[in-house]
Amino acid sequence: MLFDTHSHIYSEEFKGEIDDVIKRSVDAGVCKIVLPNIDSSSIKPMFDLVDLYPTICFPMMGLHPTSVKEDFKEELELVEYWLGKRKFCGIGEIGIDLYWDSTFLNEQEFVFAQQLRWAKQLNLPVSIHMRDSYTAVIEIVKKEYSPQLKGVFHCFSGNADQAREVVEMGFKIGVGGTVTFKNSGVDKVVAQLQPEDLLLETDSPYLAPAPLRGKRNESANVELILKKVSEIFGLPEDRIAKITSKSASELFQIPVV
Repeated sequence: MLFDTHSHIYSEEFKGEIDDVIKRSVDAGVCKIVLPNIDSSSIKPMFDLVDLYPTICFPMMGLHPTSVKEDFKEELELVEYWLGKRKFCGIGEIGIDLYWDSTFLNEQEFVFAQQLRWAKQLNLPVSIHMRDSYTAVIEIVKKEYSPQLKGVFHCFSGNADQAREVVEMGFKIGVGGTVTFKNSGVDKVVAQLQPEDLLLETDSPYLAPAPLRGKRNESANVELILKKVSEIFGLPEDRIAKITSKSASELFQIPVV
């Protein structure tokens, strides 16, 4: 039993193919898929997929930092509305992104902090996006920190010291396809952690692992990430699978059955 703890297989890239995508996932042993939301446009397709595969796909609710624009207040209100209407396994995908555009940095910081507060109030884990923004993200996490705050730093791209800082605060490190990239350095960071610190993810349809790099990613490819992580630690794949799946199950309150 494997978890894909971060996947957007509800997106347009999979239209008309989702049954095959789910079948390939289950055939590869990836039987639980966590779906982070992006913004108002992704809510319906995400819910539709969850309703179609309720024992495999589990939704999160949140506003992605790259969707924080002039209408951020309306988008944030919609997140709050749905958090009160439906069950979610977490709040995400949230955070700060300074790679594409820093125009709305102040708004991103406000939206991120607010969603962290909701996570604490609702006792839900968070899935944190940080791209070129570790310092800004960790500053807000520390400001909002409490024992109720938990989650995963999705698609972690920081250095080993930053990874240790995140783990010491009780968060998990999300490991995806980049761990298989030759010059990413993610493998070296992972090697300085423990398997218990990690969650496996794909970020489908993005960041397909080697040897599929550049192609559309999907949840079945967790098995390739698992293989690389097991090589890094020198442990059997089934051992890494058991450890990371237990961590995912406990964090997102999704039973391994």
